[in-house]
Amino acid sequence: MQARRLPAMRGPLWLLAGFRLFRRNPALLTALTLFYLLVVQVLGGLLPGIGPILLPLVLPALTLVVANGCRLVDEGRAPGKAALLDGFAGNGPAMLRLGGLQLLGMLLLVVVNLALNGGSDPFAALEAGAPAGAPAEGAPGPQGSPGSGAPGDPAAEAVALGALMQLMLLAAPLIVAFWFAPFLVGWDRVAPFKAVFFSTVAAWRNWRAMGAFAFAVIAVGGILPGFLLILLGQIPGVSLGAVFIALRLLLAFVVAPILTASVYVSYVDIFRPAVDENA
Repeated sequence: MQARRLPAMRGPLWLLAGFRLFRRNPALLTALTLFYLLVVQVLGGLLPGIGPILLPLVLPALTLVVANGCRLVDEGRAPGKAALLDGFAGNGPAMLRLGGLQLLGMLLLVVVNLALNGGSDPFAALEAGAPAGAPAEGAPGPQGSPGSGAPGDPAAEAVALGALMQLMLLAAPLIVAFWFAPFLVGWDRVAPFKAVFFSTVAAWRNWRAMGAFAFAVIAVGGILPGFLLILLGQIPGVSLGAVFIALRLLLAFVVAPILTASVYVSYVDIFRPAVDENA
């Protein structure tokens, strides 16, 4: 597979192209994205034990279904069952093997993360409101000291930020390895292991564009909503709870579909430039 090397500015343009794609058929892209998020939520949170194992196995298939919807909108074709399942006919075992590789990658991520945290899960302590390794709430300890388990404890917040940053850094290679892989396996019939390799190479060749895209996503999906929440919170009579709910709905129904469309655009721009010269 030949992957183009693109300049950094292409990254934010993927997000803009994803918005244009979303605007052409918001109902379809929102429905597919919400279906994706629903399956992730059910398998990741509502089925303890087996759910986290099944989730990586089906993620490539879910990604391909959403991308098929994006491609239908991009090419101006009407949606249908066969079109949404394009890339699966006779290719199910390959997609499942790709899911197996993703499962192995996630297991390795968990093992490395635990090893770096001395064998303990930092997020388990955070859910209880105390830093990892701190006394449990109610256990002997200096009152008001860091690790006392008090809500809003600055030490707990620092642990939360540190653990999240560490996990994001560890997960970055896994993300880029499977960024393009579902499309390569589903549409181009590339073998799963080769697809992971080509996805990694393509991301590495375009690390500037990928990095700029990541910053644009953080700005649109994180910084901007936070700024709006702070700004609207200064208006007298405005309920922060209502604003927070509205922002969550905006993220789910608008921002998330745009992001999924942007991932499709990035694949087209790097691997199939003739399909979309204006991405």
